[in-house]
Amino acid sequence: MHQSGKAIGFWSAVALGMGAMIGAGIFALLGQAGVIAGTATYLSFIAGGVVALFSGYSLSRLGARYPAAGGIVEYLAQCYGEGLFSGAMSIVLYIAGIISLALVARTFGSYAASLLPAEITTTLAVPILSSTIVIFLMWVNLEGARNMARLENIIVASKVGVLVVLAIAGLRFLQPALLAPADYPPADMILFSLGITFFAYEGFRVITNTAEDMDDPAKTLPRAMLTSIVLVMLLYIGVTVAVFGNLPADQVVEAKDYALAAAARPVFGQAGFVAVSLAALVSTASAINASLYSVTNVTYQMARNGELPGAFAQPIGHSKEGLVISSLLIVVLAVVFDLSKIAAIGSIAVLLVHGIVHLGHLFQTTETGASRVLVVLAVVATFGALTVASVYLVGNSPQVLLLVVAFVAVAFAMEFFLRRVHRRIVGIRTPQ
Repeated sequence: MHQSGKAIGFWSAVALGMGAMIGAGIFALLGQAGVIAGTATYLSFIAGGVVALFSGYSLSRLGARYPAAGGIVEYLAQCYGEGLFSGAMSIVLYIAGIISLALVARTFGSYAASLLPAEITTTLAVPILSSTIVIFLMWVNLEGARNMARLENIIVASKVGVLVVLAIAGLRFLQPALLAPADYPPADMILFSLGITFFAYEGFRVITNTAEDMDDPAKTLPRAMLTSIVLVMLLYIGVTVAVFGNLPADQVVEAKDYALAAAARPVFGQAGFVAVSLAALVSTASAINASLYSVTNVTYQMARNGELPGAFAQPIGHSKEGLVISSLLIVVLAVVFDLSKIAAIGSIAVLLVHGIVHLGHLFQTTETGASRVLVVLAVVATFGALTVASVYLVGNSPQVLLLVVAFVAVAFAMEFFLRRVHRRIVGIRTPQ
């Protein structure tokens, strides 16, 4: 992988993780979490943060031992060997990431279109704006990791500033009666929303893909991973309490994608609505920027392993062709499809892959120096979140689980085909 002068330091890695996490999750999914958890949504964000912390610990210890641009792709190979299973799980992770990025791009397009004058807004505005932001950030990433990191630092600082102001102001004007425990839904409903709230954290995994651009990944990677999760967790809790403490739950649910902007209006008026909407644009752009960097490294590693066609690893500019190919796939998905249910599939798929990695890590703790107890907790927390999310889907959207099964089956079929085609071209490496 191209080395960019060891461009990623501790704070750049933290900013990268925060940029990927504070994306469509908090801006577009807060209302959907509120549909399930109501005024107790902040408890669901706490639970999602705890799952992310355990998962982050396990991944960071693997990253410290096996620093590779491929991140989770490399960990799967180290834990299970480079075969059909690890390859298929890598493809599951890649496609889930592309789906998630398409959702974020679509969210950007929707927010941007809502700020345009009504007389010039057309049905093509959302897909055009969604495509434009992906292509622009693809160009930024083609210039190399240093430019990506610098831009990410600026973006994260600005959007976090807006959210902090919103949280502080919202807490100042808080109406405690709106958060009364008597109005909380049953505990199982709070747990059921965990699948949505964890999705707001799952971007932390992009930090694992910075290992080859770090001077000392064994030290920097674990610190950056856990720091970014804790900071985002505190911000999510503050913002969620501020939103549900200023708006009745039914109004938050009604606002859905614009819940944060709607919550800003009672405190700051229309100017607050516009400011938070602009922050949503910056936030989603930041998430796309950070995740494109991650996708490039993942596809490079997968192409080296023979899990994707060799074209993904070919150089272009200061990056790889995998960046261009993935960006075009994101554009197609963002323009053509309604991704609300597909996003749920992506979330379930990410939890599945994380859980499988943590399970494999149990047999690598001697190598990684990780606490076996904490890795066990990562396994339990991740599969627990996957289970409660699946139980909810069985009762409310069973077709999504059927699509997940089909999704995984397609990944295994793709991996089987690619390994047969590329067996003579790409050597099969053995785990270190």
